[in-house]
Amino acid sequence: MKLKMSIVDAFADKLFKGNQAAVIVLERWLDEKLMQDIAAENNLSETAFLVKEKNDIFNIRWFSPLCEIDFCGHATLASAFILFKENEALTSIKFYAKAVGNFEVYKKDDGLIQMNFPKREPVKVQEFPNELLEGLSIKPKEIYKNVQAYFAVYEKEEDVLNIEYKSELLKKLAPYDVVVTSASKNREYDFVSRYFWPASGGKEDPVTGSIHAGLTPFWANKLNKNILVALQASKRTGVLFCELKEDRVLISGKAVQYLEGNISV
Repeated sequence: MKLKMSIVDAFADKLFKGNQAAVIVLERWLDEKLMQDIAAENNLSETAFLVKEKNDIFNIRWFSPLCEIDFCGHATLASAFILFKENEALTSIKFYAKAVGNFEVYKKDDGLIQMNFPKREPVKVQEFPNELLEGLSIKPKEIYKNVQAYFAVYEKEEDVLNIEYKSELLKKLAPYDVVVTSASKNREYDFVSRYFWPASGGKEDPVTGSIHAGLTPFWANKLNKNILVALQASKRTGVLFCELKEDRVLISGKAVQYLEGNISV
């Protein structure tokens, strides 16, 4: 069986930046093990599988090389990019994912693709897990947590950029991942972050759209502004345009296609 597959650099305006995602649009779902095997073979942060339902809603599922992921922003951006490319008349796409519910993605006039996600604001943690403190080379000022990850908050941007981590310790925090973040001293950005997820997908994720559903309300409150620009400071880097709008978070970015082809399974 041959399947069409695209690879897209999401949250990037040129190749080899942002985060790679594979996109496979299906007529019907494949066996779950096969989808996981394809994602492992691709060895990208995520492979997105989509099936269009009768009501024109795309059911979307995301797989890392290790397991199925509840919520993935960059692979959603990549998927929308491919769907918009294949049908230029489209200006919005409706998606459904079990852990996220129904949400919509829009093609904006300025070239950005905007995703409308539920707000996932973190809450402060009073007791710091030892695995987190010992797994990060620099002690955070504060720690928060939402349904996805621990948020290690720093005063200095340099700490976020220079921090080292121990995968074997952070893996023990599963099912939670770890995001480290600070305000940015660069006038181009409001805040910076890095994302470590050894339990769910690998070591450091290049760009993580989903965690910005938590970072956006957190920094909106800290900085007293609802429209923010974020830099995920991985080796590939990625820029995210974020807006807090009541109980929703709008996350926008650009994308570039790297590959279009077929896989044989």
